[in-house]
Amino acid sequence: MTEDLIGKEILGQFRILERIGRGGMGEVYKAAQPAMDRLVAIKILHQKLASRPDILSRFRREARAMSRLTHPNTIRVFLYGQLEDTGQLYIAMEYLEGDDLARLTRRDGPMEPHRAARIMVQVLSALEEAHGVGVVHRDLKPENIFLTTQGGIADTPKVLDFGLAKIKEDKLRPGSMVLTREGMVFGTPEFMSPEQARGETLDARSDIYSLGIIFFELLTAKLPFPQSKPMEYIAHHIKTPPMTMSQVRPELGIPNELELIIGRAIEKKREDRYASAAEFAQALEAFLANAGASTSASTTNATPPAASGHASAPSVPAAAPNPTNVPAARPAASPGKGLVIGLLVLIAALLGVVIWLLLSATPPAAPAPHAAPEAPAAASSPSPTPPVAVPQP
Repeated sequence: MTEDLIGKEILGQFRILERIGRGGMGEVYKAAQPAMDRLVAIKILHQKLASRPDILSRFRREARAMSRLTHPNTIRVFLYGQLEDTGQLYIAMEYLEGDDLARLTRRDGPMEPHRAARIMVQVLSALEEAHGVGVVHRDLKPENIFLTTQGGIADTPKVLDFGLAKIKEDKLRPGSMVLTREGMVFGTPEFMSPEQARGETLDARSDIYSLGIIFFELLTAKLPFPQSKPMEYIAHHIKTPPMTMSQVRPELGIPNELELIIGRAIEKKREDRYASAAEFAQALEAFLANAGASTSASTTNATPPAASGHASAPSVPAAAPNPTNVPAARPAASPGKGLVIGLLVLIAALLGVVIWLLLSATPPAAPAPHAAPEAPAAASSPSPTPPVAVPQP
């Protein structure tokens, strides 16, 4: 398909706007669908593929299976068939804006482990639905996992090209390879499973291996094998023990639990891997749950105890309840106020004594007739004894 398609209408409802991708199987175009007021992506396969009856029947069978996939993390298929004028096979899908994981890793480097795990759980959920209806992807790679924002939710992955790799696959004999004219091996060498590299019959566990390699690269921006030419990776998948993430990028401090999870996903023997995408996802969900619980516990214990050489005593409430309903004691009077009250009491007592003495004194006796004048009386004594006359000299 050439660029002269741009600007034209096809299938009576799509207007081609621009070419947005090109690969070994065909080209992808951005198109408008005015009747639905939406944009779509249309993948049109190379014309040479439509000339093979086995490819044609397999495409139709798998396109029907893809159209039945309804998982929100699987790209939606709206329409598929053959173009009338050229006979080329096409698939009309939802149009996405964002980046695939390959471009994201090249731009941003290793992804934060918990964010990457949440993305992988969604991808595995989409794979579980596909495997349930008998569709094995067979060509999982970072370019086929697209990260977008949908419904206001960021980091929504979409799995692309379900089953399209099977369109290119011939029945392989053990140890054989099928090369296209473009020099591409069936599948992508960096991410294919050992059994795929050996040409064996594939099942869902092949996708689990591929996704494990993708996850490894997402976390480290590296592959678990020595840097090699693409075709040399095939031999690595078959016989080379994968390196761990701590060996590849020790400075990242990736949790050991993730090392174990990914290590199981990329076991050489398929029977040693997770039995299903759902089981793989459950392991990642447990990792995320444990991380959430650890974060919650750290927050709860964020306030450190007081430094002391002894065990800290239990905290005492600021105001303890009064179970006997006894009123609380009034606060003691200040010392100055008590002194004033004491002085007033003393003065009142002295006044009382003086008044009592005055009232209790005996009045003087009346003078006798023709007696000499009485000498002045002595001063009153506090004693009740009667006064004594003092003789004249």
